[in-house]
Amino acid sequence: MALLNDKVMEQVKKEFENLVGSVKLVNFTQELECEFCLDTRRIIEEVASLSPRLSVDVYNFQIDREKVQAYGIDKIPATAIVGGKDYGIRYYGIPSGYEFSSLVGSILDVSLGSSGLSQATREALKAITQPVHIQVFTTPT
Repeated sequence: MALLNDKVMEQVKKEFENLVGSVKLVNFTQELECEFCLDTRRIIEEVASLSPRLSVDVYNFQIDREKVQAYGIDKIPATAIVGGKDYGIRYYGIPSGYEFSSLVGSILDVSLGSSGLSQATREALKAITQPVHIQVFTTPT
């Protein structure tokens, strides 16, 4: 049984007509002691099925330590959104509810290879001289 309903799948499929480059959804999961891992994997696979430009790689958080380190994953469920370049976009937790649109938006941005930021914002960001770690936390309530 699909987790995404037909209406949502059609809307997302239409959005994905705008994909330019290929995007890989790299899912990190495990079978035991991870309440939302299975549903996260299923959502990621359903999303990827909506465009030939999308693919999924699945790794076990406990077993595939080399991949965990390579992608800098420190908790699960996790999904790295990677295009021709790895922009460091990581999605932790299950992409359901309002968070689902963030996942779709990130896929579109990575495919385009562009954040959509204005030139003025890009210039302002050039003034940052040290690495910045940004995390956005959401809750389904």
